[in-house]
Amino acid sequence: MTVNPPTPRVDSLFHADTNTFTYLVDDGQGHALIIDPVLDFDLASVRTWTASADQVLAQVRERGLQVQWILETHAHADHLSAGGYLRDVLGAPLAIGRGIVQVQQRFKTLFDLGEDFIADGRQFDRLLDDGDRLEFGQLGVQVLATPGHTDDGMTFLVGDAAFIGDTLFAPETGTARADFPGGSARRLYASLQRLLGLPASTRLFLCHDYPKDRAPQPETSVAAQRQGNIHVGQDASEEQFVQLRETRDATLPVPRLLLPALQINIRGGHLPPADAHGVAWLRLPINQIGRAP
Repeated sequence: MTVNPPTPRVDSLFHADTNTFTYLVDDGQGHALIIDPVLDFDLASVRTWTASADQVLAQVRERGLQVQWILETHAHADHLSAGGYLRDVLGAPLAIGRGIVQVQQRFKTLFDLGEDFIADGRQFDRLLDDGDRLEFGQLGVQVLATPGHTDDGMTFLVGDAAFIGDTLFAPETGTARADFPGGSARRLYASLQRLLGLPASTRLFLCHDYPKDRAPQPETSVAAQRQGNIHVGQDASEEQFVQLRETRDATLPVPRLLLPALQINIRGGHLPPADAHGVAWLRLPINQIGRAP
């Protein structure tokens, strides 16, 4: 007899400026997870605020939930994380894949962060490895390493739900880019095969959606991705995928918020240390990222 996995309640909050979903996962017994929270940021004025994260907090408080973990699927390059803010408010531990250490080391060098920044993952409460299992009520969280887009890519399985970060997008959009430092189209293909090997009915929750003529959709399924993903569906071979992915990546622009986002996100969502005047500063390495227009 087949036993169906439990179905947690999943609420999504869409951040329109960065096309990002934040998830509040409820086990039905008063326990919760927050996955990929967003810190609001205006690039022109270099100002941050917490309205989006505060909406998640409001739901937590209204429903009387106890947040057991704040989880990052990876160090995002397209939005700032509110993980540090929520950890400070809620006291819940913040976790990310152990590959964050490699990400930190690369970007410590790029931004010339010096001895003030220690690139060993200490900015997070727990570094996760493939196969780890986290306490979450009666459901638990199974951790799958899914690198390729970044070194630290992780998928979190909770009952019949998988939170997959930037590995897959909606079927008509395809898959994540693999040209960031530490990225690899071949590693990404292996990670995608791992996700597509999950039960067909598994709910896949996306980190981003980029709709053109429909409302943003946070959820897809393994079955839908196997059948219709334009990059890796219909049993696309590794060589087909790698050629497509690398050719496409060569044409993509640098993400709008990459430089500020990475400086915040490798710190667990906290700003750089303030100077003697109480001002935090971001660095912009000139002529080091992307190609000339």
